[in-house]
Amino acid sequence: MTFDPASYQFVDSGQPEEIRASSVLPAHRENIELHTEDGLTLLGELALPEDGNIRGTLITLHPLPTHGGFMDSHVYRKASFRLPALTGIAVLRFNTRGTSSPRGTSQGEFEEGVGERFDLVAACQFAVDRGLANRWLLGWSFGTELVLKYGALSPALEQTEGAILLSPPLKRADQTDLDHWAASGKPVLALVPEFDDYLQPEAAQQRFARVPQAEVVGIDGGKHLWVGEKYVQRALNEISSTVLGQPIELPTDWNGPMAKAQ
Repeated sequence: MTFDPASYQFVDSGQPEEIRASSVLPAHRENIELHTEDGLTLLGELALPEDGNIRGTLITLHPLPTHGGFMDSHVYRKASFRLPALTGIAVLRFNTRGTSSPRGTSQGEFEEGVGERFDLVAACQFAVDRGLANRWLLGWSFGTELVLKYGALSPALEQTEGAILLSPPLKRADQTDLDHWAASGKPVLALVPEFDDYLQPEAAQQRFARVPQAEVVGIDGGKHLWVGEKYVQRALNEISSTVLGQPIELPTDWNGPMAKAQ
């Protein structure tokens, strides 16, 4: 059975409570479908601020599906749980082609980052069609490869403000892709864990030197999968600050209705 994100049961304890990994804050959440130019239907979820005041939008591209990546990869899931309520940022998550989650399985098969161009384009077009403001591409691991390869090409180039990258491996994305971003002039923020398995901060600085406007931020003690609330909090602070254009330090407590995810 497909999970219905509107089914969360919210309870107000009447006092501030710590925001934990499973804490779900109020938002308008709906299951969505994306339709690609090559005829596939992709399944996802959109989480919007309850008051309708959308200050920014994250279009998320998840880690490698052949290694457990999907729309519920934990940083993205927690972003959807928290950011609409805490920052007014909408979070669009979806399963790329052939990827499964409790939401369901997107049509198609994994295509090594080639056919997935259509997936990114469909997500950007959906965000435009829904009138979601201040749209940013957010990639994590394999998702950063899709952002770097296709986010600086039309039509995504004209539809988004810039890119935020979590743990970019720079395996599929090459110098030509980086040059497209350099030519675009659009901001690129790369959050690179100190102990990343694939690309660490010093090497990332060298690789991203081709993109003059790119900012590489090393995450002390961090690893590729961003395990641990400390690192999730850092990621969400950096993401929110970039999207909103001002320093953001997200609260760690919430005073109001809260639900608990399974």
